[in-house]
Amino acid sequence: MPLLDKYSAPLTAKAAEHLLRRTMFGASRTDITALTGKTIDQALDTLLKDQPAPPPPTIPGQSTTWIGNTSRSQAEGEYNNHTKAWWISRMANESLSITEKMTVFWHNHFVSTFGAVNDTRYLYKQHQTLRRNVLGNFKTFVREITIDPAMLVYLNGNRNVAGAPQENYARELQELFTIGKGPEISQGNYTTYTEDDVKAAARVLTGWIDVNDTVTSRFRPALHDNKNKQFSAAYQNTIITGRTGTTEADGLAEIDDMLTMIFKQNATSEYIVSKFYRFFVNSNITPAITNEFIKPLAKIFRDSGYEIKPVLRALFGSIHFFDEKIVGCMIKTPLDLIVGAFRSTKSPMYTIPVPTTLQTLLNEYNTFWYGSSNTGGVLQTLAVLQQDIFGLPNVAGWQAYYQEPLFYQTWINTATMPLRGKFTDYFVKGWRLSRDTVFMPFDSVKFLESLPTPRFATADIVVENFTEHFYAIDLTDDQKDYLVHTILMSNPKSSSVWTDNRYIWSEEWNAYLLTPLDPIKKNTVKARLDALLIYMMKIAEYQIM
Repeated sequence: MPLLDKYSAPLTAKAAEHLLRRTMFGASRTDITALTGKTIDQALDTLLKDQPAPPPPTIPGQSTTWIGNTSRSQAEGEYNNHTKAWWISRMANESLSITEKMTVFWHNHFVSTFGAVNDTRYLYKQHQTLRRNVLGNFKTFVREITIDPAMLVYLNGNRNVAGAPQENYARELQELFTIGKGPEISQGNYTTYTEDDVKAAARVLTGWIDVNDTVTSRFRPALHDNKNKQFSAAYQNTIITGRTGTTEADGLAEIDDMLTMIFKQNATSEYIVSKFYRFFVNSNITPAITNEFIKPLAKIFRDSGYEIKPVLRALFGSIHFFDEKIVGCMIKTPLDLIVGAFRSTKSPMYTIPVPTTLQTLLNEYNTFWYGSSNTGGVLQTLAVLQQDIFGLPNVAGWQAYYQEPLFYQTWINTATMPLRGKFTDYFVKGWRLSRDTVFMPFDSVKFLESLPTPRFATADIVVENFTEHFYAIDLTDDQKDYLVHTILMSNPKSSSVWTDNRYIWSEEWNAYLLTPLDPIKKNTVKARLDALLIYMMKIAEYQIM
């Protein structure tokens, strides 16, 4: 059966959960229930629906936004952290939609970093461009990014002038953003483009600058190379006619001609579809996957005029995407781990309290978001786990999506694995904030009650429900037995005095249900559930999706 054939069965809860884990950051029971029983087309109609632009980030404690404010008083790094926190909140509180996950995909594809740009207004404007085009037309998207102010600064396009071309963006446009490297045929020359093509493309792109006051781009015809540009046989020896006009339309005309040339090549669609595949499906692209999945998807991409939605609809709607070998084959990114913990339990992200002073508010807000990896700060934890948004390591993005042969395995090492466990510990137990207060985002008792669990749940049912909800793959009976006896009931079978005391859980749980306002009875079962979840969130099965 062809891999791209449509998945025809109604979505089971497990299939819905797999789809949601890959298209969003974690899946709550509400999300899973909403898609269970739906056809794949119905589910994708929901997930691929266009979303309105969210309100911009505001200064904590104030109702106004700093976006567009050229006379800001706070340090630029603080605005950058506010924007990160704002975006992560969007991920955690998103309704059923692929928008946030796709925005992260494009953020990793069209990289610009705060360290290089050093102006959050620029990065926020680029972020808006990502959102606006997230499910739109890819060729239009590339055109906008090419003259985006943050990109002009990040890859030195604002220094690219006639007589002294700057090749950075011209190179990355081909190597990373559109056609990709084919096999190398000689030093610096590939089947898809050559060094001469980089030089020619740089000449096409001359004359564009960023304007700081307005955070816009501008075409300066006096700085543009208006001569013809000759490309290599890789592009069928295409000649881009130089424009001598003085308007922005003249500058864009050459860019449009060059993009038309690049997008005529089959390699462009195949390269982008391969990136979709590695981000959403599997890092391992075999020759069979290339021929039976990537190439047919790339044809859909080309035939649609490079519309993004038809490709994603075919990818997520395929039998291959739901293959049991695909389910659980990816290691969770730090974003999937951290944001997914909030989403999968429907725990609220930090809600800023009503402060007595603005400084009190900033202290608490900053401690939760920025903090440190030792206090559970979300932004700091993301950074040490190697997925700092707006702080990607280089123009190629995060290594997990391109670094052979490890790919996703780069997320896990001797430094990051303990920190992953430390985060989930904090998630279950709570963060220590300023003024010795503890923020408790997660109530394990309420969470258990939210699952499709019989009211008087046995210890085995508790473990079964947690296993089904948190893991992409099932545990063995021995593993579940261990969770019941050794973790939930704190009574390892290896003990010389071991007895099967599962009945104790039932007694404690039922006692709580009869008097749920009794704090002693609630804390008794909560302590057991917390210990179970802390353990379950540390083992290997929790790290995959």
